[in-house]
Amino acid sequence: MIGALTLTACGGDASADTTSGKDGKGGKGGGNSARTSTARIVISAKDGSTSASINATGVKVSHGRLTDVRMTVAGTGTAVPGAIAADGGSWKPKEQLERGTKYRISATAKDAGGRTAAANSIFTTVSSGNSFIGTYTPDDGSTVGVGMPVSFTFDKAIGDKKTVQSHIRVTSSTGQQVVGHWFGTQRLDFRPETYWKAGSKVTMKIDLDGVEGANGVYGVQKKTVTFTVGRSQVSTVDVNTQTMTVVRDGKTVKSVPISAGSPEHTTYNGQMVISEKFERTRMNGSTVGYGGEYDIPDVPHAMRLTSSGTFIHGNYWYSRGNAPFGRQGTSHGCVGLADEQGTQGATPAKWFFDNSLVGDVVTVKNSPDKTVAPDNGLNGWNMSWSAWTAGSAL
Repeated sequence: MIGALTLTACGGDASADTTSGKDGKGGKGGGNSARTSTARIVISAKDGSTSASINATGVKVSHGRLTDVRMTVAGTGTAVPGAIAADGGSWKPKEQLERGTKYRISATAKDAGGRTAAANSIFTTVSSGNSFIGTYTPDDGSTVGVGMPVSFTFDKAIGDKKTVQSHIRVTSSTGQQVVGHWFGTQRLDFRPETYWKAGSKVTMKIDLDGVEGANGVYGVQKKTVTFTVGRSQVSTVDVNTQTMTVVRDGKTVKSVPISAGSPEHTTYNGQMVISEKFERTRMNGSTVGYGGEYDIPDVPHAMRLTSSGTFIHGNYWYSRGNAPFGRQGTSHGCVGLADEQGTQGATPAKWFFDNSLVGDVVTVKNSPDKTVAPDNGLNGWNMSWSAWTAGSAL
């Protein structure tokens, strides 16, 4: 995909002494023997190429120093900012290049004798149609709960799963073994056998730039992402007792009355990971298959547990004609906590929201419903380790 272009321009001072003679005259022969520059410029994107990297494109020189590099968008002439390294040996753009864009690079360098070399390249970066990108979570620099997996969703179907997975490496500072699992052809999650150890640092090295994920479709990402695992918090919702017990670092810190799903709209069982947090959000039954049964524009303290619409959230409307919290389940499958409209007051919902991280685990038990599917949200913990590792391409 990416080649190297090396051009050495003729140049230098023709009258300079380039051999053993003086005034430009050689030894015995006395002829003119002007030499070209010994500087060798290499532009990583080959002239005329149509699938150049958006990350690795740059300029290097040997036996000399770069003196000027200019990169522009071909056609418009828009300058692409970049910088020559302090030692003069390389140049690279300041920002990632755009996909499917034609660029021009012109570079000059001088060797130790002051002679000039030049190189040029006009090339096009890999197109959107011929490349793939993985959207991933968690974000770089974030602090997450112990249940947070690393999850990639690719914008194109991956045909060569083994090659793609081998170019994503996830490691923990605690040495826990981390294994990838494919859900179909566009999602790849990573997790250890048990929850991450509290306080650990997790590093994700993405080296997909130029990797062929499917026939003629190449990756464009190359970066290292790190995140921190915070304290351990696992909360258990018991549908039989309509209570939630919050356990932090092995100690019970709170027991909260809840309202789980009604007999008609039960709550999933299983281990569910908080994937998003919203101080307020709209919940409309028509978006999750319930028609017009509800449409609440300001649901407070909402935290997503499944991609299909299960949340644990505040409920300020519950007491209207219902028994107190902790007596019966009345929701459409979510887990409700007592709250006030407008996210006001020291309510159980606000306390839980303020004390929860994305990546914390909420486990539901004793519901008449089935166990949540592992790919419905970030919920791969509901697979045995043997089933999880069986889904690895390596």
